[in-house]
Amino acid sequence: MDIVHELGNATAARIREHMADPPTDAAVRSTLRILVEKDQLRYEREGPRYVYFPTAPTKRVRRSALRHVVNTFFGGSLEGTVAALLDLEDRELDPEERERLRRMIEGAQEDGL
Repeated sequence: MDIVHELGNATAARIREHMADPPTDAAVRSTLRILVEKDQLRYEREGPRYVYFPTAPTKRVRRSALRHVVNTFFGGSLEGTVAALLDLEDRELDPEERERLRRMIEGAQEDGL
């Protein structure tokens, strides 16, 4: 799913190309079939190939996945999550990034978040 969301759409072969340690072609196709059955993917036929597309917008899936990570690993703490994200960086935020983050925080406060 990550690869399909990243690419926007993909064939089974293209998905395998983007995997670090790809399983067999049959395994990828089997997984894609299951994801179609679960309504996570849809497909269109392009000549002899099937092109797979996510059924949910990436933005909505991203929010859901992030919410899960925040709740699971940070006990729902936005502060803890942001601290961990800042700790991931191997560089300091530049002044423009700091300013954009400050405006986002102020905007969230104004929205009552």
